Amino acid sequence: MEFLSSVLSIVILDLVLAGDNAVVIALAARNLPREKKNKAIYLGTLGAIVIRTLMTLCAVWLLTIPYLQALGGLVLIPVACKLLKKEEHTEHVDSSTGFWGAIKTIIIADAVMGIDNVLAIAGAAHGDFLLVVIGLLISVPIVVWGSKWIGRWMEDYPILVYVGAGILAWTAGSMIVHDKIIGSYLNSVSHALTFLIPITIVGLVLIFGYLSGKGKKK
Repeated sequence: MEFLSSVLSIVILDLVLAGDNAVVIALAARNLPREKKNKAIYLGTLGAIVIRTLMTLCAVWLLTIPYLQALGGLVLIPVACKLLKKEEHTEHVDSSTGFWGAIKTIIIADAVMGIDNVLAIAGAAHGDFLLVVIGLLISVPIVVWGSKWIGRWMEDYPILVYVGAGILAWTAGSMIVHDKIIGSYLNSVSHALTFLIPITIVGLVLIFGYLSGKGKKK
């Protein structure tokens, strides 16, 4: 049951964090003929899965180094906050007119824009390489093939963004308290801190999202 919940967390994180990636992928292939468009997206997806998996596995190993896991958690906190701010990041993305150009754009865009995904998934996996691979195999194809629908879901059901930001914030807090050095110190002070710190970060991120959304309505 714990394994399935971990896989679900990784899939949700990747889907929610990949909104920009999905739009870029849709833009990259939009000028191709219909018969080549799907083929370019399929091949681009395959390349994206391979690159993203290698990046994430590398991140999982790096997060075993003392203090790096806590640092990664701190980096994810502003990512979670940014997720709750409605901003456009794709206005400068050009579509590719060539078949291989579209594939290259999909792979490069997914790799460059997927750094936050990689860090979040590596943290949520807690060193389990199988979780990383399964999560990516499920989520990356959904992101690529469902690129048009993901943005609509986020617009129609804003609560999904808050759920994703909450999971990301919890992952950030968990990474901090599970760091080899910092985690040992926190446990020596009070075991309750391993729960209080992540839940506090979740609360602060969601409050930030609520206040920033309220400010834009004025």
